[in-house]
Formats: sequence, C-alpha cells, structure tokens
Amino acid sequence: MSSEEALSSTLSHWISFNSWLLLLPFIMLLVVAAFIVAFVLLLYMISPLISPKPLKLNGAHVVVTGGSSGIGKFIAMECYKHGAFITLVARDEHKLVQAKKEVEKCAINDKQVSSTIFRPRTPLWVVLCISVDVSKDYSQVASVIKQAQEKLGPVDMLVNCAGMSISGRFEEVEVDRFKRLMEVNYLGSVYPTRAVITTMKERRMGRIMFVSSQAGQIGLFGYTAYSPSKFALRGLAEALQMEMKPYNIYVTVAYPPDTDTPGFAEENKTKPLETRLISETSGVCQPEQVAKIVVKDAVQGNFTSSFGPDGYMLSALTCGMSPVTSITEGLQQIVTMGLFRTIALFYLGSFDSIVRRCMIQREQSKAADKRD
Repeated sequence: MSSEEALSSTLSHWISFNSWLLLLPFIMLLVVAAFIVAFVLLLYMISPLISPKPLKLNGAHVVVTGGSSGIGKFIAMECYKHGAFITLVARDEHKLVQAKKEVEKCAINDKQVSSTIFRPRTPLWVVLCISVDVSKDYSQVASVIKQAQEKLGPVDMLVNCAGMSISGRFEEVEVDRFKRLMEVNYLGSVYPTRAVITTMKERRMGRIMFVSSQAGQIGLFGYTAYSPSKFALRGLAEALQMEMKPYNIYVTVAYPPDTDTPGFAEENKTKPLETRLISETSGVCQPEQVAKIVVKDAVQGNFTSSFGPDGYMLSALTCGMSPVTSITEGLQQIVTMGLFRTIALFYLGSFDSIVRRCMIQREQSKAADKRD
C-alpha cells in the first residue's frame, strides 16, 4: 500500500470515528428520552393499582360542618345530588333551616328516599340539621355526631367547613381574635373529626375533608391571624393521613381561593388595601365551582384539592412531605417544582412591591396631613 493510500485510509477512519463522537450525544439523548417516556408510561399503568378506591356517595352519610352557608352549603348540595344523606351542622338554626330547603331542592330523582330502607332507624327525611358550635365543647360535638349516626347511619364522609376569616395588620388585630380564629378554624375541625374517626376505623372506610384556604399555603399581608389557623389544618391532615391510611380512611385538604360567599363579603369590609390589591391578582371563584372540585377530590381520596392554575402551582410548590395518592402526582411535582419556584419569585416580588407602594403612599398622606 502506497503512502497516499495509507494516509487516505487513516483519514477515512479518523473522520468515521469523529462522526460517531459527534452523534454520541444525540444517541444518548434519544436513549434517555426513550427511558423517560417508558418510565412515565409505566407510572400511568400502575398508578390506578395504588390509588384509593373511590367512595360511592349514593346512600352514603355525609356530615358537613359550617353547612348553613357558603362553601359548606354548596358541598352539601353537590353530595345530595349524588344521592347522599346529609347532616348539616352549624350554629344558626334559622340559616340551617333555610339551607336544608335549598339542599332538598337539589334532588334530581328519588334515590335518596328509596335508599332509606337500607339505613337502620332512618327517618323519612334525608337532610338532618343540628345546631351546635363545633369549636366550643368536644362533648357536645360528640353527642350531636352520635345523634346523626343513630338517625342516618355511620358517617362515611366528614366535611370540616366551619370557619371564619379576619384580616388586618398584625398590631391592629385584637389579641382575642387570634385565639378565636384558632378555635373556630382549627379546633372546629379537630372535634368533629375526633367524634367520627373511631367508627370509621371500625368499618375500615371513610373520608375526612378539611377546608383550608390558599392563605393556608402562603402567608399574605393582612392574614397574620387567619393564615396560621389554616396552616394548622395542613399539619393535622398530614399526621392524620399517616394514621388513617392503613384503615382505608383518606384525608383531603382543600385550598380554595377567594370565593364569593357571605363570609368573604364580610371580610372585605375591613380588608386592608394591600390585602385587597394582592387578592385581586387571582380573582374570585363561585362556591358551586369550588364544591364540585372539592367533592370530586374527596371521593377519589386525593390528599390535596386545588383550584385553577394558581392553585395547582401553589400545591406543587408547597407539597413538601405531604402524601400523594398516585405516583404520577409525585412525578408531576418533581418535574414542575423548579419552574413554579421561578414563577413564584415574580409573584412575591409583585406582592412586595404592592406593600411598599402602599406604605409610601400612607406615609406621604400622613406627612401632608401634618403640614396642613
């Protein structure tokens, strides 16, 4: 072989080898992509096998605290449409009677009435009203829950929706208000849950729902009294879920945004300007929309119930060590965490800017008043 042929052969081998080196990253990328696709498909295939079995609402006994108005009332209406027996629990007897009439109007067939024969000691009505303050005395709460179970059967799903909201600057909120909010929003969920949990464990089934708030995921200006009481529900739910899951009892925490309810209208009367401007960035939901999503998630046994793009992002960002009810849910949180954190930083910057502008305007107004 001549020197020219040898050189040509060497050059050809060198070009071929370098071509493979250039293609190697693309080949590796394709292998990784194929592995990811196969992994995701596998997760979707096995996910239904580990997800909880949905709760059937037809003929189920659903107890709703705070059920005389707002989100609680619409949750009761949504469950009633699916054939559930309803127990409404609230303080105001007059509002309870009105709510009972509204719930009963939601009957779309005679399933609720016809299924009463399967319930021991079930009266002709299927919407029961009980007046009690669920935040005051556990013995009273346990007593009324016992009455409800004697009339409508064991509780299949408990919806803890009793709550109240107060907004204001930290130093302007009366100290007693901090205590009252913790009693209503936290202990008002602890007591009913404690009253139903033993029976649920004996029957190896049940759903417990806590209605928190997006203010229970992120602390915002003006909610120094309200947010902690809603954050507390998250801790309770996580610990309770770990205890109850072996008994086929699943816990759901709902984080609704601002919702058009009487409580929200009352809150707006004293809401600081900063809080109002921040809240306006996400809009206001209708209670019937919230109720549909909450009930669906509770029936499915999902731990978290969120609303809209902002709610989904907040839930992914704040998932922490919270449980998941499917592998795909966990994967989605892992994949989206970085992106959502980047978006959240822009939100936080916007909120801080609103607070600073309001502070400057307030100080300028005070200075102008002094000059006058």
